[in-house]
Amino acid sequence: MTLYQATPNGRVALSEEEEAEFIARKKTMAVELPERKAAYARTQRNNLLASSDWTQASDSPLTDEVKASWVTYRTALRNLSNHSNWPSLEDSDWPTKP
Repeated sequence: MTLYQATPNGRVALSEEEEAEFIARKKTMAVELPERKAAYARTQRNNLLASSDWTQASDSPLTDEVKASWVTYRTALRNLSNHSNWPSLEDSDWPTKP
């Protein structure tokens, strides 16, 4: 199958070498994409954990009940990598802040 490249002058067929390079790049991207998604999801999760660290401090103004709900939320964040959709999480897959 011949692959083409769009140019200002129309479509131009790729050489065999260019096709091989394109296919190799496509395969590499298919492998790297889940890794990039996972890294992005971990960064989001870590930011949410960091922004809620204050809830677990001994001098936190929260009641024990509210603090416990934050513990549950933070545990759910830590367990996200075990989620069935990992790393392609939907908004609904993320735990809700208390």
